[in-house]
Amino acid sequence: MAVYSFLDLAQEVLKETTKPLTYQEIWQIGKEKGFSGKIRTSGKTPWNSLGAQLYVEVRDNDKSSFIKVGRRPTRFFLKGRERELLPDTVITIEKEEICQKVKSTTYHERDLHPLLTYFVYTNSLFNRGRSIFTKTIFHEKSLRSGCNEWIHPDIVGFYLPLDDWQPDVIAFNRLSDNNSLRLFSFELKKSLTKANYRESYFQAVSNSSWAHEGYLVAIDILQDDEFLSELQRLASSFGIGIIQLDPVDIDSSRVLYPARQKETLDWETVNKLCEQNSDFEEFLKAVKIDFESKRFHKNEYDSVVKDIRSYIREKLKIEQE
Repeated sequence: MAVYSFLDLAQEVLKETTKPLTYQEIWQIGKEKGFSGKIRTSGKTPWNSLGAQLYVEVRDNDKSSFIKVGRRPTRFFLKGRERELLPDTVITIEKEEICQKVKSTTYHERDLHPLLTYFVYTNSLFNRGRSIFTKTIFHEKSLRSGCNEWIHPDIVGFYLPLDDWQPDVIAFNRLSDNNSLRLFSFELKKSLTKANYRESYFQAVSNSSWAHEGYLVAIDILQDDEFLSELQRLASSFGIGIIQLDPVDIDSSRVLYPARQKETLDWETVNKLCEQNSDFEEFLKAVKIDFESKRFHKNEYDSVVKDIRSYIREKLKIEQE
């Protein structure tokens, strides 16, 4: 019996669709219809495996059942249904997507903060089982005006191994190199597009490079191969990672490109942040108290919303899977 493959899934999905789809859309529909359960894979990003196989299949197999439609992003369709495509099919699809995105962005950027707090606390691929707490930094509390968003991140986070290490080990660590503390910095955007990605990324470089790990976070990230390659290049060159939050299926949120981990903090910048913003100063005080008392005072940090799906549905007006 033949093994059900990624290309079999694409074949089934594209038989029923009325328009060309990106490989991410093909995977999502295949998942909704239960096709993905037939595939034997242990990969953490099966949609990328699907995309890679489709690209290679179309490029290298002259008798392929699939064709590519458009480039930004590339979509796929069945070669046997090519006559069904109108000349302006891709343009029509892109216009529809733009209209949908305009309708879906009625929430404010800070409404997304609970999603990030939930992600860093619960996503095991990101926190690797560690308890990471976050705190929102309000730019308007800063003493300096005009360019606060280039100085202060939207959210900061920290990890202390209070639940993971023995008390004596924690105390000894303080006498030695004190490298148990990890600080995180996050710059949050509603979307990343070709129009705003450079400014957004270098804003994150400016306000998050002081931390052990810094990230640019967004809900809607343009699914274009050249665009994603550029984001990957920036992450590799400047060390700020990129996280995509998925409000439709919050547990599918993921790190697109990891941050370059630093062993030491930029203490000059940390001091500057403390001098200019009371939220950041209070954050460091709270972390210091937690370390000295060897217990977390969770009320000092952003709360992890217990029913995050209800929050997304009621606050952001986005329906869940």
